[in-house]
Amino acid sequence: MTVIHNKYFIIFIAALTFPFLFISGCATKRISRPPSYIKFTRPAKKIPSRSKIPPTQKPYRVKGKTYYPIPSAYGFRQNGIASWYGRKFHGRKTSNGETYNMYGATAAHKTLPMNTHLLVENLENGHKIIVRINDRGPFVKNRIIDLTYFGANKLGMLKKGTARVRLTALGEAVKISRGGQKVERFLPYRNFKKGDFFVQVGAFTRKANANRLKENLLSQGYKAISRFYKTDSNSFFRVQVRAGRTLAAAHRIETRLRSSFPGAFVIAK
Repeated sequence: MTVIHNKYFIIFIAALTFPFLFISGCATKRISRPPSYIKFTRPAKKIPSRSKIPPTQKPYRVKGKTYYPIPSAYGFRQNGIASWYGRKFHGRKTSNGETYNMYGATAAHKTLPMNTHLLVENLENGHKIIVRINDRGPFVKNRIIDLTYFGANKLGMLKKGTARVRLTALGEAVKISRGGQKVERFLPYRNFKKGDFFVQVGAFTRKANANRLKENLLSQGYKAISRFYKTDSNSFFRVQVRAGRTLAAAHRIETRLRSSFPGAFVIAK
Protein backbone atom coordinates (compact mmCIF):
# COMPACT_ATOMS: atom_id res chain seq x y z
CA MET A 1 0.00 0.00 0.00
CA THR A 2 1.20 3.48 -0.73
CA VAL A 3 1.85 6.01 2.02
CA ILE A 4 0.03 9.32 1.86
CA HIS A 5 2.42 12.15 0.97
CA ASN A 6 2.30 15.72 2.25
CA LYS A 7 0.92 16.96 -1.08
CA TYR A 8 -2.56 15.79 -0.05
CA PHE A 9 -2.67 17.61 3.31
CA ILE A 10 -3.01 21.07 1.75
CA ILE A 11 -6.26 19.82 0.20
CA PHE A 12 -7.67 19.04 3.64
CA ILE A 13 -7.06 22.57 4.96
CA ALA A 14 -8.59 24.10 1.82
CA ALA A 15 -11.61 21.85 2.11
CA LEU A 16 -12.38 23.27 5.58
CA THR A 17 -12.26 26.83 4.24
CA PHE A 18 -14.27 26.07 1.10
CA PRO A 19 -16.86 23.43 2.11
CA PHE A 20 -18.06 22.88 -1.42
CA LEU A 21 -14.64 22.31 -2.94
CA PHE A 22 -14.47 18.86 -4.45
CA ILE A 23 -11.37 16.83 -4.98
CA SER A 24 -10.78 14.65 -8.02
CA GLY A 25 -8.28 11.87 -8.29
CA CYS A 26 -5.77 13.14 -10.82
CA ALA A 27 -2.49 11.49 -10.02
CA THR A 28 -0.47 14.00 -12.06
CA LYS A 29 -1.78 17.17 -10.40
CA ARG A 30 0.98 19.01 -8.53
CA ILE A 31 0.10 20.41 -5.12
CA SER A 32 2.34 22.63 -3.01
CA ARG A 33 3.57 21.60 0.42
CA PRO A 34 1.42 22.59 3.43
CA PRO A 35 2.39 25.71 5.43
CA SER A 36 5.21 25.22 7.91
CA TYR A 37 2.95 26.02 10.87
CA ILE A 38 0.92 22.82 10.38
CA LYS A 39 2.22 20.20 12.78
CA PHE A 40 1.52 16.53 12.24
CA THR A 41 1.09 15.00 15.65
CA ARG A 42 -0.08 11.74 17.12
CA PRO A 43 -3.43 12.15 18.92
CA ALA A 44 -3.45 11.75 22.68
CA LYS A 45 -3.46 8.15 23.88
CA LYS A 46 -5.58 8.95 26.89
CA ILE A 47 -9.08 7.55 26.60
CA PRO A 48 -11.71 10.21 27.46
CA SER A 49 -13.64 9.84 30.69
CA ARG A 50 -16.84 7.84 30.43
CA SER A 51 -18.99 10.94 30.86
CA LYS A 52 -17.35 12.56 27.83
CA ILE A 53 -17.75 9.65 25.43
CA PRO A 54 -20.26 10.74 22.75
CA PRO A 55 -23.18 8.47 21.85
CA THR A 56 -21.67 7.79 18.43
CA GLN A 57 -18.66 6.16 20.12
CA LYS A 58 -20.70 3.66 22.12
CA PRO A 59 -21.24 0.07 20.97
CA TYR A 60 -24.47 -0.39 19.02
CA ARG A 61 -26.41 -3.27 17.52
CA VAL A 62 -27.85 -3.56 14.00
CA LYS A 63 -29.45 -6.64 12.43
CA GLY A 64 -28.31 -8.84 15.31
CA LYS A 65 -24.64 -7.74 15.15
CA THR A 66 -22.87 -5.49 17.65
CA TYR A 67 -20.39 -2.89 16.41
CA TYR A 68 -17.64 -1.34 18.55
CA PRO A 69 -16.45 2.12 17.39
CA ILE A 70 -12.69 2.55 17.71
CA PRO A 71 -11.42 5.40 19.95
CA SER A 72 -8.99 6.82 17.38
CA ALA A 73 -8.49 6.56 13.62
CA TYR A 74 -4.75 7.21 13.88
CA GLY A 75 -2.91 4.87 11.50
CA PHE A 76 -6.18 3.46 10.12
CA ARG A 77 -6.02 1.75 6.71
CA GLN A 78 -8.67 -0.55 5.24
CA ASN A 79 -9.38 -2.17 1.89
CA GLY A 80 -12.81 -3.36 0.83
CA ILE A 81 -15.98 -2.60 -1.08
CA ALA A 82 -17.55 0.86 -1.17
CA SER A 83 -21.19 1.58 -1.98
CA TRP A 84 -23.26 4.78 -1.98
CA TYR A 85 -26.60 6.10 -0.75
CA GLY A 86 -28.50 8.97 -2.30
CA ARG A 87 -31.89 10.59 -2.81
CA LYS A 88 -33.86 8.28 -0.51
CA PHE A 89 -31.86 9.58 2.48
CA HIS A 90 -31.36 13.17 1.31
CA GLY A 91 -32.49 15.55 4.08
CA ARG A 92 -32.63 12.90 6.80
CA LYS A 93 -30.58 13.01 9.98
CA THR A 94 -27.21 11.25 10.05
CA SER A 95 -25.86 9.42 13.10
CA ASN A 96 -24.07 12.51 14.43
CA GLY A 97 -27.16 14.72 14.07
CA GLU A 98 -26.24 16.45 10.82
CA THR A 99 -28.58 16.55 7.84
CA TYR A 100 -27.58 14.15 5.10
CA ASN A 101 -26.65 15.91 1.87
CA MET A 102 -26.23 13.63 -1.13
CA TYR A 103 -24.12 16.35 -2.79
CA GLY A 104 -21.69 16.67 0.12
CA ALA A 105 -18.27 15.08 0.64
CA THR A 106 -19.28 12.93 3.61
CA ALA A 107 -19.58 9.20 4.21
CA ALA A 108 -20.80 6.48 6.56
CA HIS A 109 -18.52 4.00 8.33
CA LYS A 110 -19.41 1.40 10.95
CA THR A 111 -16.65 2.04 13.51
CA LEU A 112 -14.54 5.12 12.73
CA PRO A 113 -14.89 8.17 15.01
CA MET A 114 -17.17 10.89 13.68
CA ASN A 115 -15.41 13.71 11.79
CA THR A 116 -12.56 11.45 10.71
CA HIS A 117 -11.27 12.62 7.33
CA LEU A 118 -10.52 9.80 4.90
CA LEU A 119 -8.73 9.56 1.61
CA VAL A 120 -10.82 7.12 -0.45
CA GLU A 121 -9.05 5.61 -3.45
CA ASN A 122 -10.90 3.64 -6.13
CA LEU A 123 -8.53 0.73 -6.76
CA GLU A 124 -10.27 -0.02 -10.06
CA ASN A 125 -9.63 3.31 -11.79
CA GLY A 126 -7.27 5.34 -9.56
CA HIS A 127 -9.79 8.10 -8.77
CA LYS A 128 -9.61 9.66 -5.28
CA ILE A 129 -11.69 11.82 -2.99
CA ILE A 130 -11.46 13.09 0.59
CA VAL A 131 -14.56 12.63 2.74
CA ARG A 132 -15.59 13.22 6.34
CA ILE A 133 -17.37 10.56 8.41
CA ASN A 134 -20.74 11.75 9.76
CA ASP A 135 -22.89 8.60 9.67
CA ARG A 136 -22.92 4.88 10.51
CA GLY A 137 -23.11 2.10 7.92
CA PRO A 138 -23.18 0.41 5.50
CA PHE A 139 -24.82 -2.60 7.13
CA VAL A 140 -24.42 -4.86 4.13
CA LYS A 141 -22.00 -7.78 4.24
CA ASN A 142 -18.47 -7.08 2.95
CA ARG A 143 -19.03 -3.34 2.43
CA ILE A 144 -16.83 -0.96 4.39
CA ILE A 145 -18.02 2.55 3.48
CA ASP A 146 -21.12 4.28 2.12
CA LEU A 147 -20.39 7.36 0.02
CA THR A 148 -22.75 10.12 -1.06
CA TYR A 149 -23.93 10.58 -4.65
CA PHE A 150 -21.22 13.25 -4.95
CA GLY A 151 -18.49 10.92 -3.69
CA ALA A 152 -19.59 8.00 -5.85
CA ASN A 153 -19.61 10.26 -8.90
CA LYS A 154 -16.08 11.50 -8.20
CA LEU A 155 -14.86 7.91 -7.84
CA GLY A 156 -16.56 6.88 -11.08
CA MET A 157 -18.72 4.20 -9.46
CA LEU A 158 -22.25 5.58 -9.86
CA LYS A 159 -23.34 3.22 -12.61
CA LYS A 160 -21.80 0.08 -11.12
CA GLY A 161 -22.90 0.99 -7.59
CA THR A 162 -19.86 -0.47 -5.82
CA ALA A 163 -16.09 -0.39 -6.16
CA ARG A 164 -12.97 -1.79 -4.52
CA VAL A 165 -11.43 0.99 -2.46
CA ARG A 166 -8.65 1.77 -0.02
CA LEU A 167 -9.42 3.97 3.00
CA THR A 168 -6.71 5.99 4.75
CA ALA A 169 -7.39 8.14 7.81
CA LEU A 170 -5.85 11.59 7.39
CA GLY A 171 -6.99 13.49 10.43
CA GLU A 172 -10.03 14.71 12.31
CA ALA A 173 -12.09 17.85 12.77
CA VAL A 174 -12.33 18.97 16.39
CA LYS A 175 -14.03 21.84 18.18
CA ILE A 176 -11.78 24.32 19.98
CA SER A 177 -12.45 27.57 21.88
CA ARG A 178 -11.28 30.74 20.18
CA GLY A 179 -12.37 34.21 21.24
CA GLY A 180 -15.11 32.79 23.42
CA GLN A 181 -16.57 30.83 20.53
CA LYS A 182 -16.39 27.20 19.44
CA VAL A 183 -14.70 26.82 16.06
CA GLU A 184 -13.76 23.77 14.05
CA ARG A 185 -10.12 22.95 13.42
CA PHE A 186 -8.67 20.19 11.29
CA LEU A 187 -5.95 18.17 13.00
CA PRO A 188 -3.99 16.13 10.45
CA TYR A 189 -2.26 12.98 11.59
CA ARG A 190 1.49 12.88 11.20
CA ASN A 191 3.17 10.76 8.55
CA PHE A 192 2.71 7.30 10.04
CA LYS A 193 5.03 5.31 7.80
CA LYS A 194 6.81 4.28 10.99
CA GLY A 195 5.28 3.65 14.40
CA ASP A 196 3.88 0.93 16.64
CA PHE A 197 1.34 -0.94 14.51
CA PHE A 198 -1.36 -3.50 15.28
CA VAL A 199 -3.98 -5.32 13.26
CA GLN A 200 -7.37 -5.53 14.95
CA VAL A 201 -9.22 -8.76 14.23
CA GLY A 202 -12.19 -8.72 16.61
CA ALA A 203 -14.05 -7.16 19.53
CA PHE A 204 -16.05 -9.01 22.20
CA THR A 205 -18.19 -8.19 25.21
CA ARG A 206 -17.06 -11.41 26.91
CA LYS A 207 -13.45 -11.72 28.00
CA ALA A 208 -13.56 -15.50 27.52
CA ASN A 209 -14.38 -15.11 23.83
CA ALA A 210 -11.60 -12.58 23.36
CA ASN A 211 -9.12 -14.84 25.14
CA ARG A 212 -10.19 -17.79 23.01
CA LEU A 213 -9.41 -15.88 19.82
CA LYS A 214 -6.18 -14.53 21.30
CA GLU A 215 -4.98 -18.03 22.19
CA ASN A 216 -5.91 -19.25 18.73
CA LEU A 217 -3.80 -16.52 17.16
CA LEU A 218 -0.92 -17.15 19.57
CA SER A 219 -0.94 -20.84 18.57
CA GLN A 220 -0.51 -19.73 14.96
CA GLY A 221 2.58 -17.72 15.85
CA TYR A 222 1.01 -14.25 15.98
CA LYS A 223 1.80 -11.82 18.81
CA ALA A 224 -1.81 -11.41 19.87
CA ILE A 225 -3.12 -9.33 22.77
CA SER A 226 -6.53 -8.46 24.23
CA ARG A 227 -7.17 -4.83 25.18
CA PHE A 228 -9.92 -3.86 27.62
CA TYR A 229 -12.10 -0.85 26.74
CA LYS A 230 -14.96 0.62 28.78
CA THR A 231 -17.71 3.15 28.09
CA ASP A 232 -20.42 4.36 30.46
CA SER A 233 -22.70 1.52 29.39
CA ASN A 234 -20.48 -1.22 27.96
CA SER A 235 -17.22 -3.04 28.53
CA PHE A 236 -15.53 -4.99 25.78
CA PHE A 237 -12.24 -6.46 24.64
CA ARG A 238 -10.42 -5.80 21.36
CA VAL A 239 -8.22 -8.59 20.04
CA GLN A 240 -5.20 -7.22 18.19
CA VAL A 241 -2.02 -8.61 16.66
CA ARG A 242 1.28 -6.79 17.02
CA ALA A 243 2.40 -5.95 13.49
CA GLY A 244 5.81 -4.32 13.78
CA ARG A 245 7.23 -0.83 13.48
CA THR A 246 6.56 -0.08 9.81
CA LEU A 247 3.37 0.35 7.85
CA ALA A 248 4.58 -2.04 5.15
CA ALA A 249 5.11 -4.82 7.70
CA ALA A 250 1.69 -4.16 9.24
CA HIS A 251 -0.05 -4.51 5.90
CA ARG A 252 1.69 -7.78 5.16
CA ILE A 253 0.27 -9.20 8.40
CA GLU A 254 -3.12 -7.62 7.68
CA THR A 255 -3.21 -9.33 4.27
CA ARG A 256 -2.55 -12.73 5.84
CA LEU A 257 -5.16 -12.23 8.55
CA ARG A 258 -7.88 -10.99 6.21
CA SER A 259 -8.21 -14.46 4.67
CA SER A 260 -9.71 -15.60 8.01
CA PHE A 261 -10.86 -12.21 9.34
CA PRO A 262 -12.23 -10.10 6.44
CA GLY A 263 -12.85 -7.14 8.74
CA ALA A 264 -9.23 -6.90 9.97
CA PHE A 265 -7.65 -3.45 9.76
CA VAL A 266 -4.42 -1.69 10.70
CA ILE A 267 -4.16 0.81 13.54
CA ALA A 268 -1.23 2.58 15.18
CA LYS A 269 -0.59 3.13 18.89
